[in-house]
Amino acid sequence: MATENNNENNVNTIDPMLEAARLALRISSDAFDPEITDLISAARAELAEIGVLPSKTSSDTDPLIKRAVVLYVKAEFGLDNPDAPRYRESFDLLKRHLALASDYIEEPAEEES
Repeated sequence: MATENNNENNVNTIDPMLEAARLALRISSDAFDPEITDLISAARAELAEIGVLPSKTSSDTDPLIKRAVVLYVKAEFGLDNPDAPRYRESFDLLKRHLALASDYIEEPAEEES
């Protein structure tokens, strides 16, 4: 007799950025979550250092922030990644782009009524 596994009551509370990073690294285990989480924080900190708004650096849904974080994680994860320089260069290029994008650096102006 087959047992039905009902996971509807189990809420998946994994951080969306952690999930995206795991997917990009092709890791399904949570064994590396502390390292990946540290890398996500470091990527967000690097973006903040160049002036990206906190509302943007903390976003889990903004496609450019998500891409930047994933590139950073892929560049820095592990010790023997032959593609690390390529991912780091891509992260640095995207970081420069974000530094020039007014939507990511400046607070939106309030409209006068």
